[in-house]
Amino acid sequence: MKSDRIKIEIQNLTMAYGSRVVMRDITARINQGSVFVIMGNSGSGKSTLLRHLIGLQCPAQGDVLYDGKSFWGMDDESRKVQLRKYGVLFQSGALWSSMTLAENVALPLIEYTDWSAVDRDDIVRLKLALVGLSGFEDYYPAEISGGMRKRAGLARAMALDPEILFFDEPSAGLDPITSQNLDKLILELRDSLGATIVVVTHELASIFMIADDSIFLDADTKTMRVQGNPNDLLQHSSDAKLRAFLTRGASLEAQ
Repeated sequence: MKSDRIKIEIQNLTMAYGSRVVMRDITARINQGSVFVIMGNSGSGKSTLLRHLIGLQCPAQGDVLYDGKSFWGMDDESRKVQLRKYGVLFQSGALWSSMTLAENVALPLIEYTDWSAVDRDDIVRLKLALVGLSGFEDYYPAEISGGMRKRAGLARAMALDPEILFFDEPSAGLDPITSQNLDKLILELRDSLGATIVVVTHELASIFMIADDSIFLDADTKTMRVQGNPNDLLQHSSDAKLRAFLTRGASLEAQ
């Protein structure tokens, strides 16, 4: 359930590859138990920001705080402990093709726990059931649909009961109905597990359906232009670029 407690705070974050600045001075707060969407057009740095949030890329400037603690200021061991609180769903699902769905979901449990094989099997079946894949434990990724692979990737992301789930373009490559079902699943997980969920997407239907809060990144100015609930922003924001994004350009054509 969404609360007023700040789970993640992005402080004056500048992202760069060498001398090329991708985005500068991003500042935002993400409440615990909320679905937070990072939106923007292609090339705006959405996935790059996600990489900074999950520790895959160090900021050129600024910091990310989790529960008030600086992620990039932690020592290596503390950072490893923090990373175990995350679950990540990559665009492709990133499943190992040579492993069954059950074996894929079991990987984090084998790596980070000393649970018995029986206990691991119970957890794997539970996580697959949560995403609607009960009975598919022995299937290989190539034997199921793209939407099912995304859900299997989500089951693996949830294996260690993370406090925060990160999704990178979860609807990419899915048909509208499958995408809508995945959005519903994200909301169900927020409500049932109380997890904080951060989603990178440019899909308008998903943005309006799942987001409690959002930020809009602009590739032209290399800045974060606004933060807020996208439905509220559509109704009240006067930012022309944001409105063009949220209406797919219709607001500009009407001028």
